Order: sequence, then structure tokens, then C-alpha cells
Amino acid sequence: MNLSRDPASNPDSEKGLPVSIAASHLDGLVLALTPNSHSYNYRSAVLFGHAQLVTELDEKLYAMQLVTDGVVPGRWNGSRVPPNAAEMSSTSVLRVRIATGSAKIRSGPPGDDRGDLEDTALLGRVWTGVVPVYTTLGEPIPGPYNKVAAPPAYLEEYRTETNADVKGYAVEAALKDLHAAKKVASEEEEH
Repeated sequence: MNLSRDPASNPDSEKGLPVSIAASHLDGLVLALTPNSHSYNYRSAVLFGHAQLVTELDEKLYAMQLVTDGVVPGRWNGSRVPPNAAEMSSTSVLRVRIATGSAKIRSGPPGDDRGDLEDTALLGRVWTGVVPVYTTLGEPIPGPYNKVAAPPAYLEEYRTETNADVKGYAVEAALKDLHAAKKVASEEEEH
């Protein structure tokens, strides 16, 4: 990305470089009666905006702290800070002004076609449901030159809370609307 190009060649140069930012997170494998009805539980977002290079030192340091603490809260103060002159000159930070965005979420159990749901032989032969997907943070492994006896408390707290949160969200996404779907299925069986 070249942010130093000639501003005269870009009519939106005052806004900055047009950018899009996308993120997706998988929460579950949705297994249905037929391949065409398989899906995923997920969360995704796309943002559109304009990026500008951050040149003010305090703003750049603040952004670098937010990014570092975004990896593990408290890590900025748990490391050698501030970055030295070489680190600062080799790091670029972009400020993005978001113009618009879009998000999409899929959660809940499988949803099959009515014809398949009425096929009792198929229902008795094919397992359906959701396999929750979540990433867990494992036990910290010391680096080869580590001299600190134990990982810092903020790291263990983050690891424990994150593991509980991601598992809880993935299971919750799998169960969403499950009771309503079971109620509809049992009502259809009665008729």
C-alpha cells in the first residue's frame, strides 16, 4: 500500500486511501440431512472507509498500545515500552474513518427442506446437529531465553476468560432457536 502517491492523481486524497476491512469468525459446523442444507454458524463483518497515515507520535503510540493490548490486555505495560526509534520508524499506523459497513450472523440448528423432514427413514438414518467450533488458548510455553518464573497474572486471567467466552458463545450459537425448532418438529409429528 503506497500512501505517499501524488495527491493530485486522487480526487479523494483528502479523505485518504479507500480501504475495506473484513473479518469472519467460525462458531460451528451445521450438519443437515442433505449436503445442500449443510452450513456454518459464523459472524462476519465488512467495513468500508478511508485510511490515512498517522504521523503524530502520541497518536501513533496510543494506537500501537491499543493493538498490543488487543492481543492480550495488559501486554503493552508488560513489555519493553516505549518502542525504540528504529521500531517506531519501521512501523506505520493507519487511521481509518469508517464510511459504511455490513455484518452477517448465522446461528442455530440445521434447517432442512420439508420433504426431507417428512422422510422418517432419512430422519432415522442421518445425524443432524451442530458441532461447536472454538479456539482455546493453551498453557503458556516459556521462550528459550525466558528468565521469569511464571507467566504474568494478566495472561492467565485473559486465557481463562477467553477460553470460557469462546466456548460459551459457540455453544449458545448452536442452541439458538433449537427449542423453537424442536417444538415445531414435534407439532408436525402430532399432525
